[in-house]
Amino acid sequence: MFLAELHLEEREAFLELAALIAKIDGNLSVYENSFLNKYKKEMDLENYKMKGLAIGDILKIFKTERSKNIVLAELFQLIYSDGVLQDQERESVLLIKKHFGFAQSEFGSFKDWIDKIKELSVSEGELS
Repeated sequence: MFLAELHLEEREAFLELAALIAKIDGNLSVYENSFLNKYKKEMDLENYKMKGLAIGDILKIFKTERSKNIVLAELFQLIYSDGVLQDQERESVLLIKKHFGFAQSEFGSFKDWIDKIKELSVSEGELS
């Protein structure tokens, strides 16, 4: 949704992070793969080759509050795309939250916002 606003280095870092999170439970679902492809297209990175960066190195790239908010909001969509929050995904999100310095209340707001988007998507699908 807002990924195009990120600088090139941030877009590449986000793609690395999203791929890492999508595979963290050992299973890349069809939904997660679809999101990764959507991200590549949205950020004009269809030909990007993954470097396999470590999560700590990736997170250092995001410096502004806006880029951190974009990253977290998009990651929540990815994580909840398959309808299940795995323990490894939860731990990763907590690590990201801590690194970015998000307050617990702010973190909860992101999750609530993503839940609302999912509800709207389901309702929209039912109307079609």
